[in-house]
Amino acid sequence: MTLLSESPAVMAADAPTVLTVDGLHVSYGSTAALHGVSLDVRAGETVALIGANGAGKSTTLRAISGILKARSGSITWDGKPIANLPPDRIVAAGIAHCPEERHVWPHMTVEENIMLGAYLCRSRSEVQRRAGMAFHRFPRLRERAKQLAGTLSGGEQQMLAIARALMSEPRLLMLDEPSLGLSPKMADEVFDVVRSINAHGVTVLLVEQNIHNALSVASRAYVVKTGRIAASRPAAELRDDPDLLRAYLGG
Repeated sequence: MTLLSESPAVMAADAPTVLTVDGLHVSYGSTAALHGVSLDVRAGETVALIGANGAGKSTTLRAISGILKARSGSITWDGKPIANLPPDRIVAAGIAHCPEERHVWPHMTVEENIMLGAYLCRSRSEVQRRAGMAFHRFPRLRERAKQLAGTLSGGEQQMLAIARALMSEPRLLMLDEPSLGLSPKMADEVFDVVRSINAHGVTVLLVEQNIHNALSVASRAYVVKTGRIAASRPAAELRDDPDLLRAYLGG
């Protein structure tokens, strides 16, 4: 990951589009979850998906990462179609997904959990190099490398989940509810990590229930409502205009 020479938000304005979702329809069995979702993400930016619970935000990430199959519509990454590819091929293409509720392996050590993120690496030396970078980025995890993941605090488990996702050295990191269940102080730490990851050249697509936190790190935001994109605005515009935000989200 190369450190950018200027702020990602500035660079992203003129950066190429790396991810395009167009007219995406996804269903859970006979129940439609996404109704023609379209969005794009440019290289180097952080884009937030905001909306109420059940709006379709997490479903969008799962479809992009190949966990859910698209019924129709397209997903394009670097100009190539990736809709319905197996998840491992999407990871290999440069997209990592850090899921909601973290999903760390509680009876494995911190180090073992991190190593799982490098399952596509074929060289042991490369795995060790990436693990070293992960521990450098997350010194608290280095201190707890031999500790069982299930004994970590919620915030530490979130850091572990992010570190594991970064082991594939993605160009796009998708984060699903990274502050879920965390104290305000720990949530602030997590979002500092998100800023740092983006500042080091990783594009971020963020789903976050805490709208204030989401809009504080994002350059742009999509409002998702009942499986559709209700609006697309600069994050600062939504953050600074509560009436506009309420008009889209209600309440």
